[in-house]
Amino acid sequence: MLMNLMIGLPVMLLCLLLQALVVAISLRYYVRYKRRHSEPSISRHIGILALVMLLMLLGNFLQMGIWASLFVLLDEFETFAQALYFSGVTFATLGYGDVVLSPQWQLLSPLEAANGILMFGVSTAVMTAAVGDEIKRYAQQLRKMGG
Repeated sequence: MLMNLMIGLPVMLLCLLLQALVVAISLRYYVRYKRRHSEPSISRHIGILALVMLLMLLGNFLQMGIWASLFVLLDEFETFAQALYFSGVTFATLGYGDVVLSPQWQLLSPLEAANGILMFGVSTAVMTAAVGDEIKRYAQQLRKMGG
């Protein structure tokens, strides 16, 4: 059990740092984009929201890849594809149970699931903030137009 924590917690920390980096980059570009395009349009609203969502998903997919790489290094799976499937199912907290880790490393599964649920929550918070900002900007635009 201790070995699972000694290996799993640094991987979680790496994933947290990666997601923090993705969030920081996403928000930086979002703010820069908003400053440059003061006249919002429907295509710009859609484009910027899609980009934020895409970056959040990319961050989550990268984390699944990190966990999958760990599982391959631990010889839990023969191929990266198998490890990535397991990682995706675990990270998304689906937990199908059709593929499981060996008893020696099985406690890594709940660590990855906890990592995943937290990161999907962070991604949702960022996307909600972007959507809220877009709604606010649209409402301001309507007020300026007298509607």
